[in-house]
Amino acid sequence: MGWDELKDLGLGNVLILDRRDDLSQADVLYSFALDELLCRKTGQGGPSICHIWRHPKGFVMGLRDSRLPGAADAEQALQSEGWATAVRNSGGAAVPLDSGVINLSLIMPKPSVESFHFHDDFERMYGLIRHALQETGCQVDKGEIKGAYCPGDYDLSINGYKFCGIAQRRQTHAYIVQAFIVAEGSGQKRARFVRKFYDQAAGGADTKEYPLVHADSTASLEQLTGIGQDAGKRFVEAVKRIIGSQQTEAGMRDAKAKLEMPSREQIEAMAEVMRTRYAIQAE
Repeated sequence: MGWDELKDLGLGNVLILDRRDDLSQADVLYSFALDELLCRKTGQGGPSICHIWRHPKGFVMGLRDSRLPGAADAEQALQSEGWATAVRNSGGAAVPLDSGVINLSLIMPKPSVESFHFHDDFERMYGLIRHALQETGCQVDKGEIKGAYCPGDYDLSINGYKFCGIAQRRQTHAYIVQAFIVAEGSGQKRARFVRKFYDQAAGGADTKEYPLVHADSTASLEQLTGIGQDAGKRFVEAVKRIIGSQQTEAGMRDAKAKLEMPSREQIEAMAEVMRTRYAIQAE
C-alpha cells in the first residue's frame, strides 16, 4: 500500500491524546494499560486515537527478554537504581524510556475481525513519522539496523542510525501500533545502557536469544537532524499538525462524543493484570 500522500495514511478524524507532560506516573505500565483499555473502547465503536506520552525513568522488556536466565537479577539491579521496570505485551525487545523519548500509540479499529494486515499498520506509523520529519530534509529509512536495541524490520533510521522502533498489539476488533522515538540526548548512551542489561540478563544464554547491542547503532533526532535541543517538542508539534490537517469539525465532534476515558482506578487495575500476567519468573 502506498503512503506518499497524507490522505493515504488513513488518519482522518483521529483524536489526539497528548499526555507528554504528565510525568507523574511512577508505574511504567500505566500508559500501556491505558492503551489497552482505549483499544477495547475503539473496538467497541469508540474513536481512533493518537496517544502521545513519555515516562521519566522506565525500562520496558519484551517477552523474550523476560525468559533470559538472568532476567530477574538484571531487573532487580535496574530497580535498585531507581528504574521502573515492566514486561510489555506488544512485540519487541528491551527499551529504556526517559524524558527524551517520545512514545506514540496509534489506536485504530480493524476493518474486520479477520483482518491481518500487520504490515499496513506498521506502514501507517512509518508514514506518520516520515511526514513529521519531512521539514528536516532528512530521509527516514526503514529496515533492521544491526546492533540496535529492540531490533526489527521496522527500525526507522537516518543515515544508518536507528532513532525509532515500532511494535504492535492486536485485539479482536482494534489494534495498537506503538513507536518509541529517541528524540533528545544521546542514542549511544542509551544503547550502552541496554547492552549492560543484556550482559547481565543473558546469563550464558545463546547469543541468538537476545540482541547484540552496539553503541554506534543508535542516535537521537537531536543528533541526527537540525531541529535542536527541543527535538521532542518540535517532533510532537509536527505529528499534531499532520493529524490535525486530516480532522474535520464534524468528525471531531463525533469522535469526542464517542470517547470514554478509563478512570485512574481502571488503568491501575489493568496495569496490575498486565504485571502479573507477564512478570519475570525468578528461578
